[in-house]
Amino acid sequence: MALSIITNTFAGNPLDRAGERRGDESWLAEKAADPQSLAVAIWNGKPLVEDAPPPADKGADGKSLEAKGGVQIAYLRADMAKDLAATPERLLFLGLWKDIAVFAVDLEGGPDPAEGPLQGLGRFEELRSIAPTLPPPDAGILATAKSMFEWRRKHRWCSNCGQETHVTDGGWKRQCASCKTEHFPRTDPVAIMLALHDGKCLLGRQAAWPPGMYSALAGFVEPGETIEEACARELMEEAGLTATAVRYHSSQPWPWPSSLMMGLVADVDSDEAAPDQTELEAVKWFTKDEAKALIKGELEGFFAPPPLAIAHQLIKAWAEEA
Repeated sequence: MALSIITNTFAGNPLDRAGERRGDESWLAEKAADPQSLAVAIWNGKPLVEDAPPPADKGADGKSLEAKGGVQIAYLRADMAKDLAATPERLLFLGLWKDIAVFAVDLEGGPDPAEGPLQGLGRFEELRSIAPTLPPPDAGILATAKSMFEWRRKHRWCSNCGQETHVTDGGWKRQCASCKTEHFPRTDPVAIMLALHDGKCLLGRQAAWPPGMYSALAGFVEPGETIEEACARELMEEAGLTATAVRYHSSQPWPWPSSLMMGLVADVDSDEAAPDQTELEAVKWFTKDEAKALIKGELEGFFAPPPLAIAHQLIKAWAEEA
């Protein structure tokens, strides 16, 4: 069920996460051995995919529509994934599709499994490059798996006592074998905002970006800070602007490595923006016509982030609103 009219790339994971079943080890073992259960394979952060079949729908002329070069998840049988994992460290219970359990297997390191045990079953590709061509539900599932495996790799040692941790609850928790501290997945909240003043929007650029690329301003939410306060702070720190009102637009899971982008629109009291020269090397105001051309790639000398990024959607929503 869609909870918002705005669904950004990587949102909309269709699986029932079935959190209440994660602690039932016998049930998980039964599902992992069930020949009907499925698994997603991730190798060094790259998902196993295959070409999507051409659409079955007919065009206005009655002929089959041409394929658009899309890809989709290349599912494995879960029992095969379990054998490949060899250890619970590499297996994750993602949830249920109706009554079918879906797992993920982390094939970290080593040679390309698509040229070995998974030959002929698909190919591994970078998620960022294929995301625009994935079905939205597939993108959401893969973002979840990638983020979870990144978290697990970086939390193998207890932050409380320094001893080794092990996975429990279907892979959704790590527990210290020594002090018994429980560690849960981390998601880093990010406020990303489109600043508005007098019919224009403000975009900035970092020195490391390709020449001509401009995007919405953004920054991590700090402890003891609301989303709105983080937005106002970032606008002041990065561009010297004072926010007078902040409105929520939409959110987006971002699996590099595991952030939650919270898209905002902020009114500011002045157009006298100045880049801080630390985070941003330049800022620029764009009219609605310029913003429309920017997101279409038609503004000479400038370009926006790709459509899969929430920054693109923030700019697009404002530029095209009545």
